[in-house]
Amino acid sequence: MVFLLVGIAGFIPGITAAYDTMQFAGHESEAMLLGLFQVSILHNIVHLLYGVVGILMSRTAPQARIYLLAGGIVYLALWVYGLVIGHDSAANFVPLNTADNWLHLILGLAMVALSFLHRDRLREQRHQAEPRQP
Repeated sequence: MVFLLVGIAGFIPGITAAYDTMQFAGHESEAMLLGLFQVSILHNIVHLLYGVVGILMSRTAPQARIYLLAGGIVYLALWVYGLVIGHDSAANFVPLNTADNWLHLILGLAMVALSFLHRDRLREQRHQAEPRQP
């Protein structure tokens, strides 16, 4: 749900500073969500999609776990990508800045950790749901 809200907020002038400079993609976009996080139209669309997928996958515990694990891995990959590329590089198509990099690290670690939080409980629920043999 938070990702969905962030995606929407990225399109709201005032919440997003320098809104009129927003580009579809690339580091030339000077729009800053909350004055901290560099955003583009593509960046906002990705957050919207991430939010929708998160809501859909939250319906069952196994799907939520997959979402958290896969999403966390994606965010950790984005963190590494943000560290490797130059902020003014053409490869910075998302775009990413230092605040984005820190946020991606924190989100990635948190999502991966949360994906393992109730793993044992899920196993126990599956075991209890299996029909018992006489």
